[in-house]
Amino acid sequence: MLFGIAALSLAVWIYLLLFHGGFWRARERLPQQPPVPARWPSVVAVLPARDEAETIQAVLEHLVAQDYPGPLSILLVDDNSSDGTGTIAQEVARRAPSDRPVIVVDGAPLPEGWTGKLWALSQGVAQGLTLEPRPAFFLFTDADIGHGPRQLRRLVAQAEASGSDLVSLMARLRCASFWERLLIPAFVYFFQKLYPFAWANDPRRRTAAAAGGCVLIRESALARIGGIAAIRGKLIDDCSLARAVKAAGGRTWLGLADDTVSLRGYTELGPIWSMVARSAYTQLLHSPLLLVGTVIGMALLYLAPPLLALTWPLHRDAPAGLAGALAWLLMAASYGPMLRYYGRSPVEGLLLPVAGFLYTAMTIDSARLYYGRGGNRWKGRDYGRAGTANRSAS
Repeated sequence: MLFGIAALSLAVWIYLLLFHGGFWRARERLPQQPPVPARWPSVVAVLPARDEAETIQAVLEHLVAQDYPGPLSILLVDDNSSDGTGTIAQEVARRAPSDRPVIVVDGAPLPEGWTGKLWALSQGVAQGLTLEPRPAFFLFTDADIGHGPRQLRRLVAQAEASGSDLVSLMARLRCASFWERLLIPAFVYFFQKLYPFAWANDPRRRTAAAAGGCVLIRESALARIGGIAAIRGKLIDDCSLARAVKAAGGRTWLGLADDTVSLRGYTELGPIWSMVARSAYTQLLHSPLLLVGTVIGMALLYLAPPLLALTWPLHRDAPAGLAGALAWLLMAASYGPMLRYYGRSPVEGLLLPVAGFLYTAMTIDSARLYYGRGGNRWKGRDYGRAGTANRSAS
């Protein structure tokens, strides 16, 4: 029986490395010197912000400093913040140059059936469509994401050169504290395994994904899917947007960022745990069966190999111990490119089972919170089991 478990785990790892879209290679990046389009289209950057006073000034200043040759306007929707986010944004707006206007919009109360972020984005899009020149693209970005000065130029160039309707970057997250080093590279690795970027970028495949911190989308593609209203109740809004664009015949592209970074750090385990537990069970469609299958799958892939290898002297099943050790080494090797991306030693790949165990526990806790609260909760709003917000919480 032990050998059967080890052999199955080894077989799955061989499949993942050879036939699962090369997810582990971490090679999808924007070109450093992209082709220059014949004309630089107009872009409106839309930022939904709710209680983001800590980072909002830096985020807006990064956008104002973009080295983008075309028209660019920056539109912040203050989603009923209570910490002075809007006041800080207004001060940045007063200092912004005329060719990089920063417009601050006070968000309207949240209507039934919408998530807070998507309602703010919808208001930003509506306001953006009244600007001149009319935007050809919207840049959706979060209020804790900083963009290097050439990132918008590279995003637009990639969209124009590839004919993509949506171009998205997984921001480089901070990886300095102990918990960040243990869990952040693994977080991106697991996301790539769930949504292999090569498959997401292939118009022939149904796989679709995006990273909400940095999404450039054509205005025409957004209109074609029915606007933000088409996904208004989705808690995992970025991947839902990419699926809608791809289902409507559009082309999407997703890669790893080199100069788009998260300004938010996680020095303790608690904030990372909360970030994952907020949406992990939603990713599983709130299905107990999918939860059980996920726990079994994670145990088979990430826990069984090191346990069988390390307990070899106890169980004395040499074939099981050897197969477990090989599966563990393949697992660690597949993690190597992501560790290099984050400037970590490939040897740390041997600790991936620890991260896998913690993320499994976070997923179980996500289900506990979902049933305990009667639904999802984020930024002080209860979204209920249907995934839509309680109007009174706005």
